[in-house]
Amino acid sequence: MTANYKSVFDIIGPVMIGPSSSHTAGAVAIGHAARKIFRAPATGLTVSYYESFAETHRGHGTDYALVAGILGLAPADARVPNALALAHQQGLTVKFIEMTGESPIGHPNTAILTLRNAKKTITVAGCSIGGGTIEIRRITVDGFELTPRGPLPILLVWGAADNDQLIQTKLAKMTKILHQQRYTHAAKQLIEFDLERNLQQHEVASLQQSAADLVYL
Repeated sequence: MTANYKSVFDIIGPVMIGPSSSHTAGAVAIGHAARKIFRAPATGLTVSYYESFAETHRGHGTDYALVAGILGLAPADARVPNALALAHQQGLTVKFIEMTGESPIGHPNTAILTLRNAKKTITVAGCSIGGGTIEIRRITVDGFELTPRGPLPILLVWGAADNDQLIQTKLAKMTKILHQQRYTHAAKQLIEFDLERNLQQHEVASLQQSAADLVYL
């Protein structure tokens, strides 16, 4: 088992609305990640597909799966195939673009999501690596340009300079920190922690007591 898969269930894949774990379950997961990072209701979504995703997204359900993730639907939710209609009902404008050339993040199943509302815009570049498992390899949010190594789980913490040590101490009691990166922009900072294993819900809640503004992917 490689570092990209945390358990045998990552290879088997989740319970899902098909037809493909890579093109639908993985796409839902990329949408979920973008939704978490945006941290607000979105009014616009643009999806740029590359390579395999650009060729097959319509036939494999990737369009509705990505939007389902943005709307917060689970991979097995019966409403997943109707996500585009649900997005329209909720006032979310959606556009898909088939890009030519190689993926800028180095994987054939690449989708770059741009989410926006009147106050902000973010971009999240993710790829579906099989079995419903994804990697997030580039994030632009709040003026920060992040380049995670890819495999989840990842913890993002916004805040003061002493947050990283406090969070690091707590995390060290929960799991191994594989990589840590600090990003700065306009005197603000964002810290990325790449973790060895998935955290339990109560562990994330404990971390939020030390840093309220965090995103766990």
